[in-house]
Amino acid sequence: MITKNKSSRIIEEMRETVAGLHRSGLITRKSMDEFEALQNLDVKPMTPTRIKRLRAKTHLSQAVFALTLNTSLSTIQKWEAGDKSPSGPSLKLLSLIERKGLEVVL
Repeated sequence: MITKNKSSRIIEEMRETVAGLHRSGLITRKSMDEFEALQNLDVKPMTPTRIKRLRAKTHLSQAVFALTLNTSLSTIQKWEAGDKSPSGPSLKLLSLIERKGLEVVL
């Protein structure tokens, strides 16, 4: 298992290497941007309150929000009640909607 410090050190060294390759003209700015985008893939667990707030921000009912996420109404209800937590692709979709807006899934 990689510890947080070791992982952080490796990632920092990768950043320096990619930056050096860019300065040398061996990789494009687009490749640099893609590398940086890969650094922000983490998704944090969502609390029921956060899910409700996100749905309210989109102005969607639970039923329409469920259709948008390709899940069931009961799943949305369970998430918002705290009986169940989103994970995997559902959590990723919720995070994307939270960061970029509902348009990313429409």
